[in-house]
Amino acid sequence: MIKDIITTTSAERLPNLEQDNIILSVEAVSKKFCRDLKRSLYYGLKDIVKEITGVNRAAYLRKEEFWALNDINFSLKKKEAVALIGANGAGKTTLLKIISGLIKPDKGRVTIKGRLAPLIGLGAGFNNILTGRENVYVNMAILGLTQEQITERFEEVVAFSEIGDAIDAPVKTYSSGMAARLGFACAIHTDPDILLIDEVLAVGDIKFRLKCYKRLAQLREKGTSFILVSHSTQSILSTCNTGVFLKKGMVITSGNVAEVINQYEDELLSSPIERVPGRLKQPVKSKQDSFGLDIEEVYFENEQGELLEELISGTFTNLCIICKAWQNIESFSVRIIIRELAQENNYTLVINSEDDGKIFKMKEGKAIIKISLPAVGLRRGQYYAKISLTSSLIYFFDVVESFPFTVRSVSKDMIESSFFQVREWHKVNLENQYSHE
Repeated sequence: MIKDIITTTSAERLPNLEQDNIILSVEAVSKKFCRDLKRSLYYGLKDIVKEITGVNRAAYLRKEEFWALNDINFSLKKKEAVALIGANGAGKTTLLKIISGLIKPDKGRVTIKGRLAPLIGLGAGFNNILTGRENVYVNMAILGLTQEQITERFEEVVAFSEIGDAIDAPVKTYSSGMAARLGFACAIHTDPDILLIDEVLAVGDIKFRLKCYKRLAQLREKGTSFILVSHSTQSILSTCNTGVFLKKGMVITSGNVAEVINQYEDELLSSPIERVPGRLKQPVKSKQDSFGLDIEEVYFENEQGELLEELISGTFTNLCIICKAWQNIESFSVRIIIRELAQENNYTLVINSEDDGKIFKMKEGKAIIKISLPAVGLRRGQYYAKISLTSSLIYFFDVVESFPFTVRSVSKDMIESSFFQVREWHKVNLENQYSHE
């Protein structure tokens, strides 16, 4: 949806958007939904009748309703990039849909100056029956371009999306990555004043994502503003300078993006639901249920052998695995896969004792395998590890599917870092080896 002139959801006097180069203003926006489908349809019909007759919508909660957004206020300046930060269900996508005009708020107003290009969902606005070529013309026309302008930019769109000959195939034959690339290419070639991006940068290979970030930086230099929704901290820090932290439909804080992310992660790590101790005990197995070697317990300890409930970036840590062998085991290795909770589709770290040249033997009984980490390299966040004892890549003795743990940081710089780098600082005095005549 494009708004080339100042528009608003109410008949009140428009704010002065020229002040401080503000091109988008969200004022006291609230939106409610109903959990019951039949009741929701009934309420929707009543609201339509009220709008037709000029009666305001109900500003209070009716039975089975809840506030998805409640009194949201923020503004967007020219060349500014704002990240909407929060857990699933916080209201981020709902807010983007209200800004783009896909749904109406129950209270408040959104004021926009300029052209708005929403990119909400994979292949936003595409018709699966039409070809990629046909969808480009339809989609970019909806975004405000004439047929002549679309024709002029068509080859650039296809080249950027890397679709190739598939441009003349139906979109229903595209992978999710292909649809997302084509949708993104259409949006950025409309010269928008405001670009709304909802998670679509998480799709595609690394090369294409880097190309997207480079193009976003170029658009921003030309004056385009962004509102980005992503669960990737690095994507947010690479793109945005301002953050808005949403929780249960309300703004908790806003400001410098690194500081907002810091507060969001602090709240995640301090939540009694999310917070986990650095220890996991497995249910006891009988000999009949075992494959000969079991994991009984997993935990972290410091150099003094004391249990660690959470890790600190850059500090020494032992990962301890208590094993029980029901018989002599001639050969096995340990494999650990670590994922960050916020990016569970990607491996953060993979450790394999066999790759490190360490193959274990074990007699019948119990033993502790310790993996010593001189300095924890993980950034602050919540993680879970999959730990397996294996004699080969296809034969597993035992597996811990999910060992959750928390990593904190004492350094503010780690908020903007992907990992902790072990380092030492030195100063070397150099003698003057050059003489001047």
